[in-house]
Amino acid sequence: MQFSHFLSSYYPDTNYPAKSLFNDMLDQARLAEQLGYSGVSVPEHHFMNILMNPAPLQMAVKVASITQRIAITTAVLVLPFYDLKRLAGEIAVADILCDGRLVLGVGRGAFGYEFERFGVPEDETRAKFDEAMQALQLLLTEKEVSWQGKYFQFDKLTIMPRPMTQPMPEMMIAALAPEAIYHCAKRGLHVQTTPLQGSADLLQQQADAFVRGVEERGEAGKSQRLSLLRVAFAARDEDDAKAKQKLAYEYYKRFDNVFTGPGEIENGATAPLSRKQSVEELAENLLIGTPEQMIEKLKTYEAAGIHEVNLNMNIGAEPQETLESMHRFAEEVLPYFDSALTEAA
Repeated sequence: MQFSHFLSSYYPDTNYPAKSLFNDMLDQARLAEQLGYSGVSVPEHHFMNILMNPAPLQMAVKVASITQRIAITTAVLVLPFYDLKRLAGEIAVADILCDGRLVLGVGRGAFGYEFERFGVPEDETRAKFDEAMQALQLLLTEKEVSWQGKYFQFDKLTIMPRPMTQPMPEMMIAALAPEAIYHCAKRGLHVQTTPLQGSADLLQQQADAFVRGVEERGEAGKSQRLSLLRVAFAARDEDDAKAKQKLAYEYYKRFDNVFTGPGEIENGATAPLSRKQSVEELAENLLIGTPEQMIEKLKTYEAAGIHEVNLNMNIGAEPQETLESMHRFAEEVLPYFDSALTEAA
């Protein structure tokens, strides 16, 4: 089981300079490579201060310029927002400038607030995403491509330059519902998922669905990967863990607002709304604790068949505290799951 780090650009204090926030993300990317993490990932969200990154491919290229080895994954490019002709060319350039380390995580989006402001009807996002994914794959892998669909139309296009990675950069699909994960896996796709603040039972259902889909493909499915995003923090001790769990609770007050709630945002700042779930109940379902506690929870992930855990440690702690958490995880947790990385950690 491998571990990557999520450059989630959480921005609860909008008085903090955006330049400083993105410098913090770059510091984390450098450290992730130094400590032996397998990669970093970059979100895409617009018009809000949670998971704030409206230019994920630009961020990926910048990360590539300050690192040498780690994979750089978009988590995720929201395909219904894009002109695919333009996006395909930008992906090809990003693939080249990332030296072939770019992994395309793609999805249909999740926040109604964004759909409304991009003029994309929420009830059409599934159909638009499915068409976009097919058309994008053709644009990246073929020349003189024509497409006449419901949402996208073009005739005899060749994207230039061509991607460095042939036939195209590796692609992962974001899916949350177990049945959706199953169908993605059955189609031969890598999958990104998360149970969010959901229980261990939901996580197990998601992992089981992926395994079921892969097993139906037999030998062909053995190379497919399941990546799991988790809010996490390697705490100094029990008191520090409780403090970070409270920070995560504040994070989810904002996340719920835009994911399932009313989308109350003013001047780009997402309002923290009240939650029915308690801090203690939330903590049961996250990876926030001492290194020993994290290892015990991660054992169940490994047993479930998770290939990669993508760690979101940006929950509102001071930047130096987040770097210290990354160190603790690499030194005390990561080697337990991959002896090959012990020396790097």
